[in-house]
Amino acid sequence: MESVELKVEMVGIHEKRLRKSLSKLKGIEKVEVDANSQKVVVTGYAHRNKILKAVRRGGLKADFWSAQNELLNAYACSASYGSLRFNNFNFF
Repeated sequence: MESVELKVEMVGIHEKRLRKSLSKLKGIEKVEVDANSQKVVVTGYAHRNKILKAVRRGGLKADFWSAQNELLNAYACSASYGSLRFNNFNFF
């Protein structure tokens, strides 16, 4: 059995689409989704390239998880968002 880690750009509503696209593959045992870090761990007997292709075919932007993603995620979690200011725009 093999675990494949993917970085998938998604928001909460895309999790259902992700699970549906992976359910079509044979050999998938478990799918773990971490929406905060946009990390998906797929465990099973399916080939890693087929898993990536199925996710991309479902309309999501995906790539294999790398060590660079770990560093970026750690940096993003440690940043303080209290100091950020957002401009308020009035459209009407």
